[in-house]
Amino acid sequence: MATTGTASAQRTAVPAQPRSPAPPASPGATLIGSVQRAMRLLETVAGHEHGAPAKQLARETGLALPTTYHLLRTLVHEGYLRRDRGLFFLGEAAERLSSSGAQQKRRSTVTDTLARWRDVVGVPVYYAVYRDGEIGVVGVADTPGNPAVEEWADFRETGHAHALGQCLLAQLDERSRRDHLDRYPVRPVTPYTVRDSHSLLRRLERSQDTDLVTERQEYALGTACAAIPLTIGTMAASVAISLPAHQADRLAPAVQQLRSEMRRLLGSLALSISI
Repeated sequence: MATTGTASAQRTAVPAQPRSPAPPASPGATLIGSVQRAMRLLETVAGHEHGAPAKQLARETGLALPTTYHLLRTLVHEGYLRRDRGLFFLGEAAERLSSSGAQQKRRSTVTDTLARWRDVVGVPVYYAVYRDGEIGVVGVADTPGNPAVEEWADFRETGHAHALGQCLLAQLDERSRRDHLDRYPVRPVTPYTVRDSHSLLRRLERSQDTDLVTERQEYALGTACAAIPLTIGTMAASVAISLPAHQADRLAPAVQQLRSEMRRLLGSLALSISI
């Protein structure tokens, strides 16, 4: 079982240097008019799918024509607009902003969904995908009282040892599975880790019949995990939970409860699987 790169990031990130607090803006602080006018132009252009000429944009925004021309030239230069045959359209820079905003919304959807499942089931919940030949943990939801498993060994290289990785590998075709194990060979992570690739492959085949992968202390001593496959389109994904090893008898009922919640909210997560 593995967590996101958060734990690693906390170990390596350079602490933010203290800064002097910025003075609070007074209620009467002056707004930057040119920025307001530029934003108004961008919003107006966005409302014209087939583009609009400068004179029409000036009329619709209520800006003087010289001001409109000046702002349009600046926005084109910066890539927020593009001009084609006298018509103005949103440019690549504006589209990147839109794309980034949509991605942040999808990430927020994943975070909220995992948090809901965590609260209902009462255990840490993990979400991972297999993309471009790599295992990637997209999100984790836990609490101080029920912390997630610490990523003490690179989860990408130890997919054979944790439930998320095994569940993802079980969803691959035989060629992709063997390719992954050629790049990341089976090796001991704890005394309980599967011993060799042959044993792992047999286990993965059995898990396909049950749609459930469980492991006890194979990735982290003192921890038991269970993972459920989540295949949408051509991408393999998995949702997993973890418990202290001495509470392993809680895995089965917790998985059943998780399955029920997943059926209710799967649409929200499915829309975000491409993150």
